[in-house]
This record gives sequence, structure tokens and C-alpha cells, in this order.
Amino acid sequence: MTSSRLGVGFIGSGFNARFHMLSWTGVRDADVRGVWSPNRQRAERAAAYARSLDVGPARAYRSIGEMVADPAIDAIWLCGPNQARIENVEELIDPLLRGKAELKGLACEKPLARNVAEAKEVLRLVKSARLRHGYLENQCFSPQVERGRELLWARGAALTGRPYLARAAEEHAGPHMPWFWQGNLQGGGVLNDMMCHSALVVRHLLTKPGEALATVRPKRVTGHIASLKWTRPEYVRRLKTTMGRQVDYSKAPSEDFASVMIEFETADGYTVMGEATTSWSFVGAGLRLSAELLGPEYSMSWNTLDTGLKLFFSREVQGEAGEDLVEKQNAEVGVMPVVADEAVAYGYEAENRHFVRAFLGKEAPRLTFHDGLEVVKVLMTAYQSAEQGKTLRFPPPGLDRFVPDVARGGKKLTRARRD
Repeated sequence: MTSSRLGVGFIGSGFNARFHMLSWTGVRDADVRGVWSPNRQRAERAAAYARSLDVGPARAYRSIGEMVADPAIDAIWLCGPNQARIENVEELIDPLLRGKAELKGLACEKPLARNVAEAKEVLRLVKSARLRHGYLENQCFSPQVERGRELLWARGAALTGRPYLARAAEEHAGPHMPWFWQGNLQGGGVLNDMMCHSALVVRHLLTKPGEALATVRPKRVTGHIASLKWTRPEYVRRLKTTMGRQVDYSKAPSEDFASVMIEFETADGYTVMGEATTSWSFVGAGLRLSAELLGPEYSMSWNTLDTGLKLFFSREVQGEAGEDLVEKQNAEVGVMPVVADEAVAYGYEAENRHFVRAFLGKEAPRLTFHDGLEVVKVLMTAYQSAEQGKTLRFPPPGLDRFVPDVARGGKKLTRARRD
């Protein structure tokens, strides 16, 4: 391959990998050339999907090692399940350490790992191969978030002072695949799955454009978690029906609601606050992402369901359920918002365009595995806070060894109950 174009291979063939592939229609200087999945048929289907989008001559590989060793592959996008993270990284690093392959970069989906110890091991492995790395956090690249942040800092903050409060939320009715619901595999519940987005977005909004995230440092964290919906008996049964008997929230639940308050200290001496919530118990049109930024004389707000396009279907329009209007769609009739180009609106296109350029050496990566590790530290502190019922200074003692209760069976989790 020439140095001006990047050949990309995907580890993972599911919903997330396909979202990245869809965004590739707006990415220049790179082609999707490979897919590996433990399920060969799924890998073949994902490769066919990439070819159908005309984003590259993708093909399925028999192993990660085979894909990494192919000279057509210059970088890897790691989109596999959390429980396979270290195993996947070990396998892709091995041919690099043995001199059997070369890569220009590794991009990893959120979260970097299930806990701090695993995140540090991922970072150690990648550093041992001296490999460029990028942490994939799409919401920080959403056009609305980026444009709003740019304008508020350039106009409002420049004239009246820095922002002091950021809010972010991600809510939907629950994940697609069974492993997300299993705390021992995923590493927790909705806090580990989705708070990684929101906790980083609030810090991003509070950070002046062009400055490092380190200029806004977490000082104290307060977390709350609960199972509000999916431990109710009727929904325990529904989960078993849709996700399989291995997902039993009567015995091993994970949280379906989480909130976190993060107190930051800025490099210029201010205390600022980040407030974030996430939920698998939200019932609405579908996935809802939102963010706010407030300062002395200004504010911004973003909500993905406040779209410029809405459709109405009467109850006479009856068809199969799907997600053609919005991700995690919950209805097929009534007035419904349509997110016309989700890969753009959610930030995937801009994020992938950036990391392609970063791995080609055209710009510095805006987010690295160091940032991913910091996010995991915040999440684990929030879990500790929720379990102890108090605010904790960041980072608290013993964070490297901590594993959330919900990743060990959820015995302490507050559950839905009927008095």
C-alpha cells in the first residue's frame, strides 16, 4: 500500500462494526479491506456489506494474525466484545513483535477494557509494539457537539468567562446482543456500556478547543446505579425470551440506569461540574443522545431526537419492526423522528476521518488509549462510589484491583421491586 492511503481491517462483525463501515462512505484516504470474526459466516456477511457500500474490497480472514500479516492491511479497528479485548490485542500484537507484520495504527471502540487492570494491560501491549493508537469516542466528534462547543468558547467564553457546567445523556431501551446484558462478560451494565460516552463528552465540552483534556482534571466523583426496569419479573422473562436463558436478571442483574457527577479542577483554577446519565430503561422513539453546556451568559443544547424530519403512520400501517428511522427504534406507528444520517449525526464519520488522517501521519490523534484508560478509571470510581454510597476523591485507593459488583453477579445492586 502507498503511504497516502490506509487499508483498514475490522475485528468484529456486529452492529458497531457495521456502523463504522456505513460511515466510511464519507471517509477519504482509506479503504475497508478486511474483517475477522470468530463466526466466519458473520465475517463474510460484514465484508459483503462493506463491498456493497463500495468502501473497499473487504474480505473475511481466517484469523486476526492472518489479517494483520497481510500487507494490504495498514490499521485495525477493534470493535469486538469487551470480554475478548485482551485476547484480541494479544493476537494482533504478536506478529508485530515477531517482525512478521507492520501496522500504522490501532483504533479501539469504547470502553478500552472492562476495568482498570485490563485497560492498563491493553495499553502496555500496544506500547510494547510501539503502535500508534486511537480511542474511538464518536460523540466527541458529533458535528453538533463540535460546532456548538467551538462557537460557545469563541464567543461566549471569550467575552464572559469559561463554561462551568456540562451535561450529557445517552438513553435507549437496551442493547442488541446477549453479552451486553451479562455483567461478567461486558464488565458491568449501562454505566460501563454507555457512561464511557457521556463522562468523556462532559469533560470534552468543558475543555477549551485546542487544549488537552488534562487541563480539566477530575477531582471528585459521585455515582449512582440501579436496575429500575429489567429486574421486574415480567421483564426478567422477556429478557430470557429475547436474549436467551443465560441472561437471567433474577439471579445476575446489571444496572439499567446510572448517573455520575464529576467535579473537575481546571488548569486556570476553577471548579467546574460534569453531570451525566445513561439508561437502558428509556422508552421513546429510540436512541436519544443529548448534551448541554452552560456558562456565565450562554448555553447550548443538543438532542438527536430533535430532528428536522418526522414521519407519521396511522395504526392501519402495519409491517415488520425495524430500525430504519432511528437506532433502537421502539415503534412503527404514530409521529416519529427520523435521524436521516445516523453515522454523521452520531460522529462516526468525523471520528473515522480523523483517525485515518492520524494514522497516515497527517495530524496528531485527538484521543488515545491513555484517554481511554482515564475514562475507565472514572467509570470504576463511579461504581465504587455507588457501592459505597458516598462521593470519592479521584482516583480512590485500590482502583487498579477493583471489579464492580455487577461484574461479579450483582448481589448488591438496587433492584426494581413491588412493595
